[in-house]
Amino acid sequence: MHDELIAQAQAWLTEDPDPDTRTELARLIDAQDHAELAARFSGTLQFGTAGLRGELGAGPMRMNRSVVIRAAAGLAAYLKKQGHENGLVVIGYDARHKSDDFAQDTAAVMTGAGLRAAVLPRPLPTPVLAFAIRHLGAVAGVEVTASHNPPRDNGYKVYLGDGSQIVPPADVDIAQEIAAVPSLTTVRRPTEGWDTLDDSVLDAYLARTDAVLSKDSPRTARTVYTAMHGVGKDVLLAAFARAGFPEPALVTEQADPDPEFPTVAFPNPEEPGAMDLAFAKARETAPDLIIANDPDADRCAVAVQDGTDWRMLRGDEVGALLAAHLVRRGATGAFAESIVSSSLLGRIAEKAGLPHVETLTGFKWIARVEGLRYGYEEALGYCVDPDGVRDKDGITAALLITELASQLKEEGRTLLDLLDDLAVEHGLHATDQLSVRVQDLSLIAAAMRRLREQPPTELAGLPITRTDDLTQGTDDLPPTDGLRYTLDGARVIVRPSGTEPKLKCYLEVVIPVPSHTDLPEARAKATALLESIKRDLSTAAGI
Repeated sequence: MHDELIAQAQAWLTEDPDPDTRTELARLIDAQDHAELAARFSGTLQFGTAGLRGELGAGPMRMNRSVVIRAAAGLAAYLKKQGHENGLVVIGYDARHKSDDFAQDTAAVMTGAGLRAAVLPRPLPTPVLAFAIRHLGAVAGVEVTASHNPPRDNGYKVYLGDGSQIVPPADVDIAQEIAAVPSLTTVRRPTEGWDTLDDSVLDAYLARTDAVLSKDSPRTARTVYTAMHGVGKDVLLAAFARAGFPEPALVTEQADPDPEFPTVAFPNPEEPGAMDLAFAKARETAPDLIIANDPDADRCAVAVQDGTDWRMLRGDEVGALLAAHLVRRGATGAFAESIVSSSLLGRIAEKAGLPHVETLTGFKWIARVEGLRYGYEEALGYCVDPDGVRDKDGITAALLITELASQLKEEGRTLLDLLDDLAVEHGLHATDQLSVRVQDLSLIAAAMRRLREQPPTELAGLPITRTDDLTQGTDDLPPTDGLRYTLDGARVIVRPSGTEPKLKCYLEVVIPVPSHTDLPEARAKATALLESIKRDLSTAAGI
């Protein structure tokens, strides 16, 4: 057993093109570290609708140049079988460890396979890559990023020529082509022949951001901005300057790219403590709102002053605010969201006479809704300009929420005032999440199995009126690993995360609010219900 493992590792070592991971793997082999080698050679990173994502390191269960070269070769073979013999593949990357290497390797593989390749000029936000695909007429795009994952991770996100992320069956077909790559020695990787783009693509993206805002809207809201050690700063500042907003006050400690993300435990605005420096900056400068991007700037977080201090708005709150703003501006077209996002969007769309569509989680699904005008997901993702970017875009979302804050400021009101109005008009839609991060992925499978075999009949004293096992699919949704519980005045969805080792439970309660004076009581009731549902659900799932 150990001899076989060592032989596998040595075979991998002979092909590894990266001196860093070669050194790392040779050390493990020399040390006969069978446990660590087994962890790295127990299988391969699985390519799916999220592409690839994992911890950096040597071996097929880690993100490294060998894995990326195989993935690129599989993608190239898939594209050629689709008839894209001389098609263009555009490649973007963030500022994480090895991102530039993975981008260059991808360009070399595409060129060697007879396709054309173009690499963005430097680390840029993911939405710029998503925009560039259609702008340049590419047949596919690759973004090297692990978004808001920990510093040790990286990833590989694939888009097709429509500018949307891959969905089945393309993911399975590409995975089969990756698996069919016999060895790295069969993959041609010339040292030149691809293009490195100039700033004209970025300039075109920035010009497109003009379409997000109303022509004569007020542009007075003052912001604090953090890039969370990612690549968003320069593009966001350029977009804000172009729009005529006041220059954001920067959280300087987090303004520039740093793959170590030194000031945060996780570079995700939703994680506890991640926004502390932004809150401190806001207490100094008294802005109208705080804007935060995640490291690849496809997500947008918003914080506001609530009483004497600052708090993050939930993704569902920002989603509803942007929807209400677009309705007020006379937007037409479909409003779409993932099934784990608040049902408030449906109420807003219905009252406005607009189509409303629910999809599975992820913008790979939301962006494909026919006639899409606006899409959002509770995890801080917003698509506000689907004609420009068919994906979530933290830059244009920041522009639109700052326009709304400016408009409300002119009226002597705030984002919180508008949220109060929406609660009175449509009911208080309060959401929360029970999220459990694990080291052992089998714990997630065990929790899902327990919920299926011993399903709860009530949560927080509310009877469960309907249970949907989403592995069966529905009339409107393809199959996915998830459970949906409908209660009297509440809803719960449980699913494994597609990008992190987490079990995620999404909770929503809806409380009627007769008038503004009833809001405090409604909020207290909603908070108590959500906490009770969390406790009961945790017990039922064994987590």
